[in-house]
Amino acid sequence: MNWDWEKLQERRQRQQGGSGGGPQMPQFDWEEKLRKFKNFKGSGIKVGILLALLLWATTGIYIVEPAEVGVVQRFGAFSRMTQPGPHYHLPFPIETVQTPAVSQVNRIEIGFRGAGEPGSYSQTQFRQIPEEALMLTGDENIISVQFIVQYQIKNARNYLFNIVEQHKSVKDAAEAAMREVIGRNRIDTALTEGKTEIQNDTRGLLQEILDSYNSGISVVAVQMQDVHPPDQVVDAFKDVASAREDKTRFINEAQAYRNDIIPRTRGDVAEITREAEAFKESKIRQAKGDSARFLKLLAEYKKAEAITSERLYLETMEKVLANPSTEKTIISKDAMESVVPYLPLERLPRSGRNTQAGGGK
Repeated sequence: MNWDWEKLQERRQRQQGGSGGGPQMPQFDWEEKLRKFKNFKGSGIKVGILLALLLWATTGIYIVEPAEVGVVQRFGAFSRMTQPGPHYHLPFPIETVQTPAVSQVNRIEIGFRGAGEPGSYSQTQFRQIPEEALMLTGDENIISVQFIVQYQIKNARNYLFNIVEQHKSVKDAAEAAMREVIGRNRIDTALTEGKTEIQNDTRGLLQEILDSYNSGISVVAVQMQDVHPPDQVVDAFKDVASAREDKTRFINEAQAYRNDIIPRTRGDVAEITREAEAFKESKIRQAKGDSARFLKLLAEYKKAEAITSERLYLETMEKVLANPSTEKTIISKDAMESVVPYLPLERLPRSGRNTQAGGGK
């Protein structure tokens, strides 16, 4: 550059000192032009630097959505938290910001993977993951458990800085918790009425594990989607389940019969007991009345034996003769002294037949 400048100076001097008195060529002030160019170039660089600084400064503008919180880091360390709305942080690399969605319910699938939208569960849109689903029960049986874990961020700072690979960490902890709870229960409990208790126990244990890491995560729910024996033995388990259902049905039928027959039998026993008590009471009262009446008659008889005997005879004959179905033959007292006692012999064969017929019964 210096050499070119010297050559320009020499060339200009030759042009100015040339012979002849002809007109001189117009002079071009290269130095002035070069100075202006340098000034312009310097001003452009300054403007460019200023624009770059302005653009860099604008990168610190950020917006936190309503379902999010802002976590600002200064040189990688936690600085502050910001609430939903527009905010500003010092541009990168001085400060950076993360905006985790604290109101969003996150979903983890264990034992299977869905192919549709989150939350979908269709037999045509999922694949099984046996290495996650197969678990050992407390009675040393193998069972396939497919379940879902739902969680939220309750402390964004702990969530971002205390654990790494948060989604995988929750998944691993949930699988470990479910395996421990399944290992404390029998296979029948997991397949039938114990699912709700297993879900609640798993949720509680998973929350304890995450709290021990100070993870800032709240477990919303643990939902068992499908629980069944391994495919190799599913037919045998179906037979066992069918037998168990038959057993339950037979027990229910027996209980229903018992609940029907016992009250009826108790009612019959109570009725018979009441009738027996009434019969007993009536007989006692009748016997007491008969004995009292006999005692009265005895007292009267002792006072006048002949008259009392005659009265008893007449009362007895009155009852006999008053009965229209009784066949009667009347013989006076005088006739009894001269006539052979009368016997209804013509009626004896009929009475005999009736007696035989009665005996045949």
